Amino acid sequence: MTPAPADALDRDLYDQPGHLIRRAQQIAVSMFLDAVGRDVTPVQYAVMRMLQERPGIDQVTLAREVALDTSTTADIAARLEAKGWVERRLLPRRQRSLVLTDEGQAVLARLIPGIRQLNSSILEPLSPDERVQFMALLRKFVRLNNAQSRAPLQAARAED
Repeated sequence: MTPAPADALDRDLYDQPGHLIRRAQQIAVSMFLDAVGRDVTPVQYAVMRMLQERPGIDQVTLAREVALDTSTTADIAARLEAKGWVERRLLPRRQRSLVLTDEGQAVLARLIPGIRQLNSSILEPLSPDERVQFMALLRKFVRLNNAQSRAPLQAARAED
């Protein structure tokens, strides 16, 4: 019996979803850095945005909210504190509460035009209907595969 021909996904790297997702992430990071500069990484931006939404959140909850492991979150918090953008306060049971400093708030305010341009640039090549479909499928993919992450999102938004 002749073996079945290999699926195109097994042959062509450029049609494999994992490869395309990795490339999309590379492109998104590059576009982020072009839009806002190199002072803030995409992950630092996510942490700072969450601190803006939830001032005083503890590091463990922050990690859950932005889908990072706790050691990475602690490292990012320490780096942001060293830049003067975040203040960490010791809580009972050795937890740390985090708040953006005035300087951190100002940094986020300066990033807004670049973030708006980034979001527009990412979606610009798509038609309006494709933009809606792309975002819906991206959210669905992330939601359905959240548990596969090494640091799954544990916030209420994971259920959206």
